[in-house]
Amino acid sequence: MSRYLAPSKLGLLALVELYIEGAVPNDAIIPVINFLASHLLDCDLKGPSSTPDDQWKRADNTISLTVSAQRFEELLAPFAAADRLPGRNLWDRFLEKLWGIDSLHALHEFFDRLPNLLARTKAELREMTERGETLPSGVLLSRNSPFGVFVRRSNLEFSKLHFDHVAELWKAFVKYRQPTAGHWRRRNPHYNRLSFDSVLLDGEHEWGPQTDEIAVAAYGSMLLMDDQDPTLPVSTDDVESLLEFQIEQVQSWFLSAKTTLGIQLNRSSFSDSWRSGEFPASFDNLHRYFDYTMQNRDRLFYQYALLNLGIVQSDFGCHKEAVATMLEAISTAKENRDTTCLNFALNWFFHFSRAHPNLVKELEDNSMLGSGKESLAFLRAKAKETGMWILWSSALLSEAKLGLANGESISAALESMVRSSQIIVEKNVKTMIGPQLSLGIALWDRLGMAIMSAMTCEVFLRCHAHSSVFDDQLKLTCRMAGTLAGKGQYEAAFAKLEGVDTNSLRSAKPDQYWHLYRGLLKLRRDLHHNNLDSAETLLSQLLQNTPEDIEPDMVYTIDSLHIEALTRRQDYEAAFTKVDRLISELREGNRDSNLRIRLLLMKVHLFDCIGRPEKGFTIAMRAASMAWRARLVSLLWQAIGALANILNSLGEFAGAEQLLLAILPRCLETDVAYTAGTLYSLLADARMGLAAEMESREGAAERAKMLGKVHRNLDSAFECFSAVEDVDKRCEMMAKKAALFRAEGDLVRADSCADTYLGLWKEELARKG
Repeated sequence: MSRYLAPSKLGLLALVELYIEGAVPNDAIIPVINFLASHLLDCDLKGPSSTPDDQWKRADNTISLTVSAQRFEELLAPFAAADRLPGRNLWDRFLEKLWGIDSLHALHEFFDRLPNLLARTKAELREMTERGETLPSGVLLSRNSPFGVFVRRSNLEFSKLHFDHVAELWKAFVKYRQPTAGHWRRRNPHYNRLSFDSVLLDGEHEWGPQTDEIAVAAYGSMLLMDDQDPTLPVSTDDVESLLEFQIEQVQSWFLSAKTTLGIQLNRSSFSDSWRSGEFPASFDNLHRYFDYTMQNRDRLFYQYALLNLGIVQSDFGCHKEAVATMLEAISTAKENRDTTCLNFALNWFFHFSRAHPNLVKELEDNSMLGSGKESLAFLRAKAKETGMWILWSSALLSEAKLGLANGESISAALESMVRSSQIIVEKNVKTMIGPQLSLGIALWDRLGMAIMSAMTCEVFLRCHAHSSVFDDQLKLTCRMAGTLAGKGQYEAAFAKLEGVDTNSLRSAKPDQYWHLYRGLLKLRRDLHHNNLDSAETLLSQLLQNTPEDIEPDMVYTIDSLHIEALTRRQDYEAAFTKVDRLISELREGNRDSNLRIRLLLMKVHLFDCIGRPEKGFTIAMRAASMAWRARLVSLLWQAIGALANILNSLGEFAGAEQLLLAILPRCLETDVAYTAGTLYSLLADARMGLAAEMESREGAAERAKMLGKVHRNLDSAFECFSAVEDVDKRCEMMAKKAALFRAEGDLVRADSCADTYLGLWKEELARKG
């Protein structure tokens, strides 16, 4: 028995050759391809939802094709041959192929022709050109297509056969083909009793009556009418596929009645307890679920138990245990050669390492897992090979995100995003639309194009939220609320958060994320209102969340607001200490350049608060350089604004004005009102300095014109700070206007500004009290 080849496989090869030669008419192409695919592919063409009747029918077709060539006749007889005269159908052409293999030598020639059906590689085409050979043309099979793989494997398996196995294959083929002799005799007038072997036919003139004896010696009882040989013309591959089908049917019959209900009940209980945040219950139900599955499947799915256990432990804050469990899952998946589980485990490990670098730093240094880029390259290649479209898209997005975090090329990140988008569209992977658009929103924010970011966010919430997972919907809703809050539209931001489906917030993690983000918006508003007592109460609650419990971006936001609260309390020493500690941690962890730049700008701001802005010049230059290299446009404007403030303190008002005039229009595109207000205030300071220098050089008209610009800049800054409801900054702008009017001798307007200043403080005190 051959390991792979059988007479039925020769029939399939002949049919593939007819298809390549163009003998199959247009109306027969789809039936022929479906027939070939159904017998060459291991999976069911109707997918996993095929009924038991369909599975039995597929098994019956496999058996009937293995035993007899009648299945080929049922398929091909109704169609005319495309490359023959009328009256000849496709079945006749097929028999011409089969009976054309009329000797053991012809069988070898048939397999020698098979490589001609395949498309040549670049190296083969180059060699053919160098030898002056004609390059192949027409329809050829891709080497990695299902038909191409079948042709290549058949040719390889034939080359491995010993002579006695080839002879057995030839005799089995003669026996398999013999029932079609009657039809072939009617179509071929030259047919006679020895046409099955051209060697016997040609030697009959020389051997005479001894030809029959030679035929019996070569073919044995096969030529006798009473041949009772029970051997079927099958290969080991055919037997294995039929055994797998029978075992699957027997197992499904035994398991469906007893274990399905218990498995599903435990899985449902595990899901409910996991969503509700009950760690002990979810842990116990997970163990019960996999006790059922491994008991009835002989521990073939042990790695999936470890994978789920690691995810559960991570969700409930047991990160060290989760790392150990996931490493065991990776090792088990490797041992069992489970590529699917291995890919998911490695993908989880990569994202976990990005969120908690301190827990895996030593592991990455001392293991063979490699760096983040190497892991992503491996995941991308394996996901593409195994057809795991979600993982492939996720790996591409992670690669783009990693590049952006490291401040690398924007074009390279866009290339990965476009490739991921192509997979999502072609394979209809709707669950990946959320991560795809989230990264697109982050990219637009990075480039300072707030209108594009808001539009993309709105498109997702209106068009794709219903087909995406709730976590993506929640995160993009929070991002939209944060954008509205940045423009000072706090009520609209809170309304956006309140519009989230309350039923979906019954799960523990989404509910925690929603409350945290709502608390951050309220904390930001309290700080702008200078309501420090309420802000510190909120901070004491938010700071109780450890970095292992929440996402890294959320941790940084809480820390930055804590530093701002310390600054407003004028506790500069504590603020400096915390900033230095965070910068050191980010440097050691090689974290996102975005966070490092923000911390550098905080340090520059603290130097300004203590009256020593020039000490932050080097830091501001470094922040501006990093922001420019990483194309972090919004942070670049803040860094240049910090440099302009330092130039103002050094008396370089003209240079500061030039910098601010260059960046203000682009800064307004970011829709961050506080930053725009700060730049307008700095521009007013620079122009006030220029106006003071004009007192001795230019005339009164030029000086009055410059002071008019100062007033307009202060008014613009006041509007921006009013949008975000920052009391301190609004009072500061009114104080500057009052001082300017008093310097100009306009006491009425100076008193009006002073009254506005006092009214703002009284209004805020009334709101607090």
